[in-house]
Amino acid sequence: MHGSNTPLSQDAALVLALAGTAIPFAHSAEDEAERWLRLLRLHGQVGIALQGLGVGEAPLMTPTDGRDDPSGTTPFGRDIVNDVAHRAMTFAAGRAAERTGTADVLFAVIDVYGRMFDRALFLRGTSRDELVERLAGTRNWNGSRPASAHAL
Repeated sequence: MHGSNTPLSQDAALVLALAGTAIPFAHSAEDEAERWLRLLRLHGQVGIALQGLGVGEAPLMTPTDGRDDPSGTTPFGRDIVNDVAHRAMTFAAGRAAERTGTADVLFAVIDVYGRMFDRALFLRGTSRDELVERLAGTRNWNGSRPASAHAL
């Protein structure tokens, strides 16, 4: 595929590797979205933006972990990490980036989880719009602007 030729930055590779160990233990798709947020808030450009918005390193508390919540959706499963990675590399290739960064991973996660990820952000006191605005005000490691939410 077109996007598979854009290599991962170290931060993006770390997020995806950690996701490969965390996502299989999620109890619902909502829990997966929470896990992606936990990983992204600690790494790379997206981590800096999330921390700047007040999404700190304190453990995230959710109303339920999905085990007893009948409204929780079925987890996407282990293959979703590869899907997110592929989408992220496609986004990076689409903006002619040398590397796939954490912003590309973020937009891939948003593409997959949509409202579930929006809710995870809302529970932390922020929104997708605020996060995108924060990212747009910064520069990637290679000096290019991150992808916009409108590219999704």
